[in-house]
Amino acid sequence: MGFAWPFVLPALLVVPLLVAGYVWAVRRRKRVAVVHPHVALVRAAAPRRAGWKRHAPFGLLLAALACLLAAGARPQVSAQVPVSASSVILALDVSGSMCATDVDPNRLTAAQAAVREFVDNQDDRTRIGLVVFSGSAQLAVPPTTERDQLVATIDGLTTGRGTTIGAAILKSVDAIAAIDPDVAPSDVELPAAGTGGTGGPGGRYAPEIVVLLTDGANTRGVPPEEAAQVAAARGVRVYPIGFGTTDPTSLVCSAAQLGGSGFDNFGPGLGGGGGAANDPRRRGFLVVDEPTLREVAETTGGRYFAATGAEQLQDVLADLPRQVEVVERDIEVTVVLAGLAGLFVLLGVGAAARWTTFPG
Repeated sequence: MGFAWPFVLPALLVVPLLVAGYVWAVRRRKRVAVVHPHVALVRAAAPRRAGWKRHAPFGLLLAALACLLAAGARPQVSAQVPVSASSVILALDVSGSMCATDVDPNRLTAAQAAVREFVDNQDDRTRIGLVVFSGSAQLAVPPTTERDQLVATIDGLTTGRGTTIGAAILKSVDAIAAIDPDVAPSDVELPAAGTGGTGGPGGRYAPEIVVLLTDGANTRGVPPEEAAQVAAARGVRVYPIGFGTTDPTSLVCSAAQLGGSGFDNFGPGLGGGGGAANDPRRRGFLVVDEPTLREVAETTGGRYFAATGAEQLQDVLADLPRQVEVVERDIEVTVVLAGLAGLFVLLGVGAAARWTTFPG
């Protein structure tokens, strides 16, 4: 057990001082003798009760005081926290390469279906957030247990130009920092993390995780390797999923997936002809950069998954919660001690009312 405010603990010294004062008062009272001619009559009239009952009200109120003082120090205990009791940030690639039809009907449609199923299968307590990225990354849905808005946003995804994997990782870290006070935002400087996913401050991982789904390589912005170091310094694990085959064919998205802007949004070849897929200068951006994604996973303590088809992607997402180990986290138990203090007060008042004789 630890304490968030240990400087409050010296206040507990008042408890033994009160005990000493109470014992002194009781002993002083015993030294006062009263002379009475009929001692037997006094004994008969005096109420019969165990000696400890006289001290029970004071002891209970003293215990209540001790609990309140300890609660003021904000006690914390370490507990194993599973992902089902935490949050998952889904970072989805919506770049133009998601129009590739090597996954039927195209990568984006298959990814939307798999992610919807993943969302539906999560525990009601699990908060899920959505980060979408192409030429930039944005938090589309903050972590929430409400599924309707999340599913509606997934269904309405539109593609853009470029792939910013590093920015997506940083945006996901910031989404976690907004709900977890133990995770610092990405723009706050922290000591560099160790290699091999050793955890954040104190060697612990945050219970929140990032699931990053992409079908290509980073084309602009912060390098994913640098973003992974930022996440690792905060104990945020990233689980990258490389989606798509190594032989992308034509790039065809619906008008809805293109946001009604037409194929000109991505340049020549992104219509039905597949020119971009056959252009060796651009082909590298249509295939998953597995070495980089593996490095991201290793740096942050996550794990890399590959999915070449729709069914395989669904299997990866379905199996993901079982792949994520529970982590230790400090949980504040102030409310427990405050509740005990209230209980001791009630018991003390009840004991005083039951075992104290009032004149009258």
